[in-house]
Amino acid sequence: MDKNTWIGFGLIAAIVIGFSLINRPSKEELAARQRVQDSVAVVRAMEQEAQLLSQQIAAEQALTQEDATTANAEALAAQVAALYGPFAPAAQGEEGTITLENEKVRVQIAKRGGRIAKAELKEYKAYGDSVNDLCLFQGEESTLNFTLITNNSRILSTENLYFTAVEQTTDNEGNTTLVRRLNTNIEDCYMDVVYTLPTDDYMVSMSIQPHNMQWALAQNMASLEMHWNQLIPQQEKGRKFEEKYAQLQYMFVGGEIEKLSETKSDRAKESARLKWIAYKDQFFSTVLIAQEGFESTQIESTPQNTLSRYIKEYNTVASLPFDITGKKTVDLKYYLGPNNYNTLKAYDKDVEKSEKLHLNELVPLGWKLVSWINKALVIPMFDLFMSWGLHIGIVILLMTLVIKLIILPFVFASYKSSAKMRVLKPQLDEINAKYPAEKMQERKKATMALYQKAGVSPMSGCLPMLFQFPVLMAMFWFLPTAIELRGQSLFWADDLSTYDAIITWNTPIPLFGTHLSLFCLIMTIVNIVYTHITMQQQAGGQEMKMMKWMMYLMPLMFLFFFNDYAAGLSYYYFVSLLMTIIQTMIFRWSIDDKKVLAEMEANAKKKATQKKSGFAARLEAMQREQQRLARENAKAQMRR
Repeated sequence: MDKNTWIGFGLIAAIVIGFSLINRPSKEELAARQRVQDSVAVVRAMEQEAQLLSQQIAAEQALTQEDATTANAEALAAQVAALYGPFAPAAQGEEGTITLENEKVRVQIAKRGGRIAKAELKEYKAYGDSVNDLCLFQGEESTLNFTLITNNSRILSTENLYFTAVEQTTDNEGNTTLVRRLNTNIEDCYMDVVYTLPTDDYMVSMSIQPHNMQWALAQNMASLEMHWNQLIPQQEKGRKFEEKYAQLQYMFVGGEIEKLSETKSDRAKESARLKWIAYKDQFFSTVLIAQEGFESTQIESTPQNTLSRYIKEYNTVASLPFDITGKKTVDLKYYLGPNNYNTLKAYDKDVEKSEKLHLNELVPLGWKLVSWINKALVIPMFDLFMSWGLHIGIVILLMTLVIKLIILPFVFASYKSSAKMRVLKPQLDEINAKYPAEKMQERKKATMALYQKAGVSPMSGCLPMLFQFPVLMAMFWFLPTAIELRGQSLFWADDLSTYDAIITWNTPIPLFGTHLSLFCLIMTIVNIVYTHITMQQQAGGQEMKMMKWMMYLMPLMFLFFFNDYAAGLSYYYFVSLLMTIIQTMIFRWSIDDKKVLAEMEANAKKKATQKKSGFAARLEAMQREQQRLARENAKAQMRR
């Protein structure tokens, strides 16, 4: 390296050293920097300390919570033990249901409460639903609870206790048995609820079986208090008639059946034992049957608001004999099914008279005479035609034809009597002209004398009605409640068990409603035609005009009355009236008025030549004597 290079390195070094000396911090700056460094160290140490403290606090809190949970658990266990006593193990459990089903019914047994929480009928569908099975009740719509008094004087309800599964078996005949157990904290002390569902039946058996419950329950607990509540949902199209036939009924041990009002809120207290209690609507019932009977029963029925999906609410509080030792069980039966007369009557087959349930009385068949006609004639005939596999419309048609044939002789006699009255009309007109209204008594005597001479009875025309009216009333009661009509269609009517509206509107018409039923309208028109034909055959003068107008008004009244009724009933009345008109026309063509008059004259001559019997002679003499005395009394009063 030369001299210039050494000089360059020296200058560079000098510059660097000089710059370093110039920019060297003072003592104050060095102290400030040290303070900053110290502060940072302190902050970092504080952060580390805080972090450690936070972790410690969290650990302490976790430990405290754990201790608190343990304490709370212990306190809760103590509280449960105090509240539930020996039933503390049943205070908690799993929610859910277990399903039992056969060919007819499907029921779900709730794990909490051990009750039937849902019941479905597999052979029926809800109105307007062709997919889902008809549901009688579900969830909280129906509750069946029992009150327990523990050995520590606690009052418990089974609705708050959980039943554990024990077993579910099916025997060779297809009968399914489910056992649900209510456990206690006492060894070999429990209560089983056993459900048995037969293979092809609507009746579910329920047996309450205590086992050594004397260690868990109060020693003086000799009865089991039952609380049974159920809401009845609307199942049909016509709410009005479903409300009409929805009713709480019950039967005393001995066979007497009573019921609460179907139109208003009603309640009753019964001290006598009840055999069964039925919650029913138009076509279905839930019936609870007690083997030993219900005691000290309080029942209540409450109609629901028309805007509600429910039509009635039923409630029952009753006591059942109860043996806490388990030597005797509490045996109940649940009927969950249709109000079918034959189905219900079958439960009394081969049963002693004292043990008969008479569940068939749940089907309303009318007053005593009308009910007898339904049981002896209408239902057997209906079942016979239904067994042939015929359509329901054909069945009703055949029933109408058979009824018409039964009363045909009486109808013919009535029509012949009407023909006699018709041919006597000229003579009646002469009597009316001879005796004005002021001489009404003389007119009546002359008229009756003419009837007697001709062998005519004015009341004979009422004879067919005497036989026909009870049958008409029997059908009036039977058809609207016949479950066989439910869901059956005919022509334009998709359900013969309810009205067949062809026109609907929003604003209700008083006494008529918001629709017009076609079968009812046709029945009314045919009824007016029949009335016209009948009035043409009637003899009489001016006094009959008002009666004729009344007869024409009656079919119009029927239009208002039957508009809400089952289409099947209107169809029956339509067919019956149509057959009656045809029958009347045949009689009119077959009976000659001239022959009737000649026959009457011949009978009158024959009667005049016949010697009267002793009784008839004495009766005639008595009548003459009464008339003589009446004339003398009248003359005496005139002299006064």
